[in-house]
Amino acid sequence: MRSKTNGHGSRTPLYKSYVFKDKDPAIDELRTIVERHFGHRVTGSDLAEIEKDGGPSIGCMRGWFFRDTKRPQNPTLEAAGRAIGYERVWRRMGRNR
Repeated sequence: MRSKTNGHGSRTPLYKSYVFKDKDPAIDELRTIVERHFGHRVTGSDLAEIEKDGGPSIGCMRGWFFRDTKRPQNPTLEAAGRAIGYERVWRRMGRNR
């Protein structure tokens, strides 16, 4: 594991088993789940409903889906998914590691 400064003085670990160029792929996965759940592209009212049901703040989710948040915290992703009735499941990857 290497560490790299993220621009705010803290150290963000970089893992060679979890590499992405832009945003964390979990953001796109969650966006897809939210869009399927509500039946349309993500809107502010969808985010408000997720927040009301125990998810993270609207501003936090706007940062993921529409702004420049690249590495969201796991607990906030979990809270958003669980607020609309979903849970993450670990499964074996397609290629052998």
